[in-house]
Amino acid sequence: MSALIAALALFAAAEPTAAGGAPAELTLTEDMPYPAGAPRDDYGLVGWCYGALRGYVDLHDQMMPDVTEIEKSPPSNPETTLAQKLAAYETIQVRAKQDMKLFARAMEAAERASLKPINILGAAAVKKGHNAWAAAANMPKRQVAQNWMGWTLPVRCTPTAHALEQRAKLMGKTFQVNTDPAELEPTPAPESAPVEATPETAGAVAPTR
Repeated sequence: MSALIAALALFAAAEPTAAGGAPAELTLTEDMPYPAGAPRDDYGLVGWCYGALRGYVDLHDQMMPDVTEIEKSPPSNPETTLAQKLAAYETIQVRAKQDMKLFARAMEAAERASLKPINILGAAAVKKGHNAWAAAANMPKRQVAQNWMGWTLPVRCTPTAHALEQRAKLMGKTFQVNTDPAELEPTPAPESAPVEATPETAGAVAPTR
C-alpha cells in the first residue's frame, strides 16, 4: 500500500459515512491521543489543528511536482495508476478544506459564547499548529514531500471540533473554555503589608506579578 492510499484511508476512517452519504460525527473518546505539543483544552486543540492543517494545505502546490515524481516509481500495487494516485491527493485537499471550515466554525462559536475574550489564545494556538511545518523550509524538498505525503490529520481533531461547537451552542453564556494554565497570565497577588522574615518565611519566593 502506498503512502498515498494509506493517508486517504486514514482520512476516510477519521469520519465514517452515515446513511445517505453524509459524514457521521466521530465520538470523542479519552483514548484518542493528543498531537505532540498541542494544547490540551478543546478550544486550543482545535486552533492547533486548524493551524497544522492550514500548513499542510498551503504546501500542496509546492509539493505536488516532487510528489508526482515519487509516485511515478514502480507501485507496490500495479493496478493503481498515476492518475488515480494524483486524484486521491485532490480528494484529500477537498476534505482538508472542509475540516478547516469546521475548525474555524467551532472556534468562532466558542469565542461568541465565552464571556472573556479568548481569540488571542486561539490565534496563538493556530500559530503553534502552523509552526509544525516551519522546519520544512530548511529540509531537502524531496524529504519534505515524502513527509507531506504521509501526514494525516490527528484523529482527535475533528471530533473535538464537533464537541466544542455543540457545547458552545448549548451552553451559551455559561460556556467556559478550559484553557491550559500555562497559557494564562498569572493573577496579581493582593496588596498586603510587608511580612517580617522568620525562619519559616526566609526562603519563600515572592509571587510573580
